[in-house]
Amino acid sequence: MNWNDCVVRTGTHSVKWSSIPDPNEIIPMCIADMDFQVAPEIMQAMVKKAAHGIYGYTTFCERYYLSIIQWWKKRFDLDIDKEWISFSPGIIPGINILLQILTKPGEHVIVQEPVYYPFYSSIENHQCKIVQNSLVYKNGTYEMDFADLEEKASDPKASVLILCSPHNPVGRVWTIDELNRVAEICLKHNVWIISDEMHGDLVYKGNQHHPLFEVNPKIKNQSIICAAPSKTFNVAGLQTSIIMIPNKDLREQYQQKLIQFGLMRPNVFGVEGTIAAYESCEYWLEELLVYLEENLQYVLNYFKTKIPEIIPIQPEATHLIWLDCSQLGMKGEELFQYFLNEAKIKFDEGYKFGQNGDSFVRMNIACPRERLENAMKRIEEAVKSVKHK
Repeated sequence: MNWNDCVVRTGTHSVKWSSIPDPNEIIPMCIADMDFQVAPEIMQAMVKKAAHGIYGYTTFCERYYLSIIQWWKKRFDLDIDKEWISFSPGIIPGINILLQILTKPGEHVIVQEPVYYPFYSSIENHQCKIVQNSLVYKNGTYEMDFADLEEKASDPKASVLILCSPHNPVGRVWTIDELNRVAEICLKHNVWIISDEMHGDLVYKGNQHHPLFEVNPKIKNQSIICAAPSKTFNVAGLQTSIIMIPNKDLREQYQQKLIQFGLMRPNVFGVEGTIAAYESCEYWLEELLVYLEENLQYVLNYFKTKIPEIIPIQPEATHLIWLDCSQLGMKGEELFQYFLNEAKIKFDEGYKFGQNGDSFVRMNIACPRERLENAMKRIEEAVKSVKHK
């Protein structure tokens, strides 16, 4: 792979590149997909399927299930039963269906902000109350507040915790001990856990993602893992996500909801893409992680030496960096607009991730180095302008 190749994405209906008024002027460092072409094996699978010329209704095959089972066993040493594997066109649709089953209007759903903001609308869609178990920002990183989680989970109205593991946007890879404490609290208070493990493959050296089912055997019956090849292999547009449900009763209810909403069948290219990714593209992921690590170290060093006013929270996973901009004296929409207008860079607005993200923005580093270097120079100049105001 030529990771330095700047592939033109304008005119391809890309959400990221369509979100900016002038792609020749503004660099989009937002939205968590990558500006890298997929592995050749995935491309070949798509071309082969396209060349067949018939794009009729599609179903799942044994090879699809086996590719998922073998991937999770090899990468995480997790044994998955085929029966656990359910479908969703995306993680958020899956979470919405699960909340429809697991909650009643007025019940509490716990999240750990700052967190992936579509969680909020998913909760509100079901007339539930968003309850914040805010992460603690300390010594340049984030920790869970277990005493607060215990208090929130003990409320009789608490029904679900949506866990982000690894965490988006702060980049934490939760340890086995941390996850086990979460599991014990939720088991004690009969709170279900929906574990979004979308970024579980994108983990940097020295860290190890632990699937929730691994940390405590008892939690399997009271939890769900949501995952996909989307982030790992840059195939979000194939709309094929994996919802793992060991609990038989919940799994049957979930399947009935899929039937009710007409979501039983996958995208015609989604099955082929998933199989190709999990069977043949581990080497591509390993190369990607090396390149992302180099991008990450470049960005961290640049902020440290040339833009100390912005503090990057060093991620343990994801291709995203959470930037602490509190020293710039701006918050919320003002901060976002400043970078957009002065640096000509579009970040993800930090305030969308929760009230404690007001002085932050989220930066996507999954792009060719040339574009990243250009972006860092622009940020440096924009910060100099703030200092001279």
